[in-house]
Amino acid sequence: MTLRTNLGYGLLAILGFGLASCDQAKTTLPIYGHREPVERTVDGKTVIDTIYQTIPDFTFINQDSTTLTQAFFEDKIYVANFFFTHCPSICPTMQRNMLKVYEEYKGDDRIAFLSHSIDFKYDQPHILKAYATKLGVDNDQWQFVNGSKADIYGMSEKYLVYTAEDANAPGGYDHQGYLVLIDKDRRIRGAYDGTDDEQVSKLQADLKILLEEQNPSS
Repeated sequence: MTLRTNLGYGLLAILGFGLASCDQAKTTLPIYGHREPVERTVDGKTVIDTIYQTIPDFTFINQDSTTLTQAFFEDKIYVANFFFTHCPSICPTMQRNMLKVYEEYKGDDRIAFLSHSIDFKYDQPHILKAYATKLGVDNDQWQFVNGSKADIYGMSEKYLVYTAEDANAPGGYDHQGYLVLIDKDRRIRGAYDGTDDEQVSKLQADLKILLEEQNPSS
């Protein structure tokens, strides 16, 4: 499982490895993904608004065999990724680095974490629960979910992250190890190579920027 840039995924072509955070002097983060201008009339004048790509509604089953929807993340910033529990290559490093960020914000209800398993066959709730416990996750701030192949793989496209069932890949699945930063409005604000310490540090720095942007009085 190697990180790849696929021109079919606009975010990754734009971001590369976390370019959203290359300028730490910025006080706000860019918004990534597809966008379209929409005209509307205000006080008799035509103004142009931009509609940004957002993460759509979803329904998955989590590590506690409970239905998880987007309502859990309402009014929260969250970090999402795609993995599978018996991944022999990038996942262990990616998830350990995600754990660093989780531990930094543990107990902070402004921030959540979401890991989607791409092994729709094996990673049932009890497997995800054991994995989360072994990793050191002991509250519901970090959710681990699974669903049908169509639902999980379709969702990865919304995050602009490559995933595939591939018999030739280690463990039988191929995917990118990006940690994707989502704001309260479900917009993509950054993507970071979860296997790279420098990129994870950029994620941590950008989280602080986004928290200030969306929680200015906190």
